[in-house]
Amino acid sequence: MDIAPDTARVLVVGIDGVRLDLLPELDTPHLDGTARAGFLAPVEVDDGTPTMSGPCWTTVVTGVGVAKHGVWGNRLDGNRLDVFPDFTTRLAAECGRRTFAVGAWAPLFLAQQGGPLFLSPTRLAYVAPRADTPEAWEEADERVTVEAEHLLGLDEVLHAGFVYLGAVDETAHFLGCGAEYRRSIETADRRLGRLLGALRRRPPHERWTVIVVTDHGHRDEGGHGGRSALERTAWIAACGPGLPAGEVPPALHHTDVAAHVYTALGIAPDPHWTLDGVPFGAVTTVGV
Repeated sequence: MDIAPDTARVLVVGIDGVRLDLLPELDTPHLDGTARAGFLAPVEVDDGTPTMSGPCWTTVVTGVGVAKHGVWGNRLDGNRLDVFPDFTTRLAAECGRRTFAVGAWAPLFLAQQGGPLFLSPTRLAYVAPRADTPEAWEEADERVTVEAEHLLGLDEVLHAGFVYLGAVDETAHFLGCGAEYRRSIETADRRLGRLLGALRRRPPHERWTVIVVTDHGHRDEGGHGGRSALERTAWIAACGPGLPAGEVPPALHHTDVAAHVYTALGIAPDPHWTLDGVPFGAVTTVGV
């Protein structure tokens, strides 16, 4: 990619449990704008990966599948994150980049349930929900958004970050994929818009790649973990330098997110990282 490493930046926004088939009928102008500036395309959770948040998010941020990272459920016990760390940790520890991660689901950010997934970003912020209800998760996501806006507003270099929004998924679990769920998706989109606004207020020389991704879908009644098409269908939207508007990659996988983060920052992944993903749109060939 034609990106100077000292100006390249990446923001990944993970919105848990957003069904792709419902997006066309919802008011999501900020996600729509990201798609128009780049692409929005489906991702199928592969046959070997449970359609659960723990395995899927670990795959997204490490760039390797479950056979390598070892996370098979919403408990992260038995993981191999010391060998296959998340991109915020690897960038900070091995590449000299400043990174951050913010969210409200404990195993991603705390030493609980086998976590944390995000081990050592430069900055980490965890927001504890006051209760396990849709309303409390909306409040938590609001505080996560405020914290991410604060970090992005600091007068310091930040090369890459991950923001996790979990209220959509929790709403589906409690109430199914009806009106409340759809309103929660629209609320998450407004929070995405605020994050994009924070990027626009950053120094003008910074060139941001934005990646928005969900981990899995939901059954109509709420719930996931099975192999139905609704549960297995996720999606990625992205825009930024090197991603032409309207050019949809021919095939996408969750592992491609971390791979694209490194490439967007001008970093050639070390072969010893053994990433399973490739940058968006990259074509791979298999030798015989």
